[in-house]
Amino acid sequence: MASHKSSARVTQLRISRRSLVLASAGVLVHRPGNGAILRFQPSADGSFGFDTGVLKGTFRNEGRSIGLIPATHSPTGTSLATSMGLFGIYRVFGNGRRYGTGMWHVPSEAGAEADGSVTVVWPAAEERPFTMTASYRWAAANTLDLTLKVTASEDLLGFETFLASYFGPSFRSAKVLVKGGQLMAAERANGQWQMFPRDPQALKLIYDGRWKFPPNPVEWARMPDFELPVAVRTDPGTGLTVLIMAPAHDCFAIATPEESDSHHSTYLSLFGRDLKKGVTDQVRARLVLLPAPHPEQLRSLYSNWISRHPSR
Repeated sequence: MASHKSSARVTQLRISRRSLVLASAGVLVHRPGNGAILRFQPSADGSFGFDTGVLKGTFRNEGRSIGLIPATHSPTGTSLATSMGLFGIYRVFGNGRRYGTGMWHVPSEAGAEADGSVTVVWPAAEERPFTMTASYRWAAANTLDLTLKVTASEDLLGFETFLASYFGPSFRSAKVLVKGGQLMAAERANGQWQMFPRDPQALKLIYDGRWKFPPNPVEWARMPDFELPVAVRTDPGTGLTVLIMAPAHDCFAIATPEESDSHHSTYLSLFGRDLKKGVTDQVRARLVLLPAPHPEQLRSLYSNWISRHPSR
């Protein structure tokens, strides 16, 4: 494999002072601006609108089982999402098989909660021996939290949920925080489709044949282990950066195509463990929008989140 090089691409982003504050951990977070609220607003067509003062758009456009799309950075008008949007539930694997081609093709029901979050439920079926429940909640004007719960209808070995985010075409820089403290760019020389595992145990799942099923099988290039499950997508023109992260116990790999690929996507491989029949297990993930951070800021942001909300 070609040698890996890391390059720093840091661009300052000008943001209105009224929407920007410093968190206690020393990282940047946003508060809602004039009239903005941290809630999803249900619409008659089954979608949920949002306008936090930093991010504006739609979740579950026309009631479909997809992520946030459109999603726009309000101060600059930058489009963050394309294709199936941000934080959509995609592939699901277990017991040596893949369950359908993607959960966005599976019927689901969604409802707004009193706290402004949205709960999405995919019920179990003969071809899907599990019930999946996803809760989306705004933790701050620039921060979206996802809690994903799965109740197994039978024992599920090596269960995985593949969380997908498809970014706008201006988000041409993709990096992962790898061991050694570098933000490694997903350079074309390293392969078309790149997978950054948590540890050697994760490799057994990644390469157990689950990605060989048609249609659209994927041959993943084995990349260095991640230091923390933190991936970034950046728009070099504006400096806007989206962080995607999860607790280390909940995420066993980060995946991305090489950064110039037209998918402009980043994925988290979640769960990566056996689920017993009748038992409910859960994982979490977080999406944060902010100016391009230094690796030390990533660690502070991540550790602050984990310390406040430790995994169960």
